[in-house]
Amino acid sequence: MSTYEARLAALREQLKADRLDGFVVPLTDEHMSEYVGSYAQRLAWLTGFQGSAGSAVVLPEEAAIFTDGRYTLQVRDQVDGRHWSYQSVPETSAANWLKVHAPDGGRIGYDPWLHTSDWVVRAKEALAEKGAELVAVRRNPIDAVWSDKPEPSKARLAVHPETYTGKSSAAKRQEMADWLREQKADAAVLSALDSIAWTFNVRGADVEHTPVALSFALVNEDGTADLFVAPEKMGDDVRQHLGNGVRVHDRSAFETYLGSLKGKTVVADPERAVAAIFEALEKAGAKVVKKRDPAVLPKAIKNDAEVNGHRAAQARDGAALTRFLHWISIEAPKGNVDELIAVDKLQQFRMAAGDLRDTSFDTISGAGPNGAIVHYRVTEETNRPIEMDSLYLVDSGGQYPDGTTDVTRTVAIGIPTAEMRDRFTRVLKGHIAVARALFPEGTRGSQLDTLARQYLWRAGLDYAHGTGHGVGSFLAVHEGPQRIAPAGSSQSGGDEPLKAGMLLSNEPGYYKTGEYGIRIENLVLVAPQEVQGAEKKLLGFETLTFAPIDPALVEVSLLSPEERDWLNAYHAQVLEVVGPQLEGEVKAWLEAQCKPL
Repeated sequence: MSTYEARLAALREQLKADRLDGFVVPLTDEHMSEYVGSYAQRLAWLTGFQGSAGSAVVLPEEAAIFTDGRYTLQVRDQVDGRHWSYQSVPETSAANWLKVHAPDGGRIGYDPWLHTSDWVVRAKEALAEKGAELVAVRRNPIDAVWSDKPEPSKARLAVHPETYTGKSSAAKRQEMADWLREQKADAAVLSALDSIAWTFNVRGADVEHTPVALSFALVNEDGTADLFVAPEKMGDDVRQHLGNGVRVHDRSAFETYLGSLKGKTVVADPERAVAAIFEALEKAGAKVVKKRDPAVLPKAIKNDAEVNGHRAAQARDGAALTRFLHWISIEAPKGNVDELIAVDKLQQFRMAAGDLRDTSFDTISGAGPNGAIVHYRVTEETNRPIEMDSLYLVDSGGQYPDGTTDVTRTVAIGIPTAEMRDRFTRVLKGHIAVARALFPEGTRGSQLDTLARQYLWRAGLDYAHGTGHGVGSFLAVHEGPQRIAPAGSSQSGGDEPLKAGMLLSNEPGYYKTGEYGIRIENLVLVAPQEVQGAEKKLLGFETLTFAPIDPALVEVSLLSPEERDWLNAYHAQVLEVVGPQLEGEVKAWLEAQCKPL
């Protein structure tokens, strides 16, 4: 019996002991985080799935795993199809699947600290059709059978200086307090880890790739706050930084504290706060107002200090990536580079660039057919050599104290085919269309998504992911609420109006299963645009990522004069920003890559 088969069997035995006929396993933690600490990796422990989005349902005789289009190939590689059926989101969901597969009159368990209250409502409705019941568990049954489950991180919090944040924590809390008074509310719950890090100007090391600390908080209408964090994580420097306006409690006291808020009006975010928080507040007799966490929008709109920090981080990061692209152009054709060697080498270049704290996600290093797996993560088992006359896709980023980066480049090793050049150029045209877009204030990301896809659509092609996501400031690499994605897609947020100061990725792609993948990704800043005679306030994008786009893959005859001008101007900027950080043959190589077309 394989490890994962044994784990599934153990969970089924535990469910029997708990008088449950099924259990829902999401890939998240009690903060609804995208990346979670090792202690919360229950889905990976149970199934072997290593992606960053998914869920599963276990019943006595069958089990299903749910992933979206980014993970169609990966889930089949990592999760045993003999024990799990693969389900595609948004075509179905755990709740809809249970509507069909749950046993009549069954008891389906869920952990209220790992789901939103909206999910609970939907799942209850779905199960009611089968006469089945959704049951909140006090102890997660996976934790009962996971004998060597890691402890939550004990890493200490660190102060994030105002030179990077551009605003004091007291000022941020005061703005939230003013908003709470407008809402006639006494307090707001902050449970998203990046909201807490941003509000208190602290960072942590509890989650891979995201510099946050495991904590909960309430901001009160007088500007004070209550922060719930394990005491051993707090140093004197952080206590002093937080000041008298922040009362610090043990993280384990959070639920009890919510129980003391009888008669208070409390704002909680239905998208970011778990069901257990709403249940505790309602049980206490608090009046709960469902509104978005008040840190979300101001965190997304970067101030001058954050934008300037990001520019500095991008300049260093661009030089590191350029050194790597030069290195791979020399070494890969010799036949001695594979995906893992490339990941290590890129990490070395980033570390040498200065002040790298972490990668902002696991580097996607896809040679040939592995490049077609959208969120591919190389392992010893999947590692491929980078071969001649193939495409290599590398999507990576760094966490620096002054900014978070995320950039993808696709390069030809040897001679690309005419089809590869055609597809690459269609992706590039979409990328340029987004980069050059002008749009009135109030425009949503979903309205811009077609700009990126139009040239692929004309050839009957597409890609199964959003075109752009928000990015944090030394915080989460995937940050809401803004994104560029089709309206109604499984990756929500495309309906948020774009505002000056928001940071997004611009990353159209194309993936030919079994052959190659293409993606071109830069980060862009939403900025006001001056247009003579305009009758509305206009916004557009300023590109902030600088690294060469492989000219060997550009079919110049497919570019319009404006597109060619954009690419030439972009490469001139790459030389201006990155060039002075390089010397010798790397600089000469960059100059050749950036030569006007």
